Amino acid sequence: MAKFTDSLDTKLCDFIKQQKMFFTATAAAEGRVNLSPKGLDSFRILDKRTVAYLDLTGSGNETAAHIECNQRITVMFCSFDEKPLILRLYGEGHVIHFRDDDWPVMMAHFEPIAGVRQIIKINISSVQTSCGYAVPQYNFVDDRDILRRWAEKKGAEGVQQYWQDKNQHSIDGLPTHLLQE
Repeated sequence: MAKFTDSLDTKLCDFIKQQKMFFTATAAAEGRVNLSPKGLDSFRILDKRTVAYLDLTGSGNETAAHIECNQRITVMFCSFDEKPLILRLYGEGHVIHFRDDDWPVMMAHFEPIAGVRQIIKINISSVQTSCGYAVPQYNFVDDRDILRRWAEKKGAEGVQQYWQDKNQHSIDGLPTHLLQE
């Protein structure tokens, strides 16, 4: 059932490009395990062993805090159409902030989305596929536009104030280093 490789192939890259949603999982040595759904046009394949995604503003900033403590990250794509497949990318995550020198180079891979907080770059160490035979089928209806409208209404200063108030530490109190302290 499960198959492991050390990099993405063309077929898996095509599968990823067709997906409308993915999930990320991270954990520090102690505290909660974080599992987050992600959407919009926020994921990119940089090469067969490197991927990245735009991390959008949210109520927490667990992924960044966990990566600062422990770089382990898992990304999961799951087919919800007629052909079942689960794809997991295991790797080492790196948080790229607006202030980092490589921000412009990384951001060039993406279309801007209002509310972008940081970029998570992942060096893949292992790729796993499994069947997904028990996963139900769903139809994609549309992307939600709520975050973009919220960020545009708040404006750049309002979003940064939100980050200051809500995104500087994880739920477990770990620093995220989102804003320079």
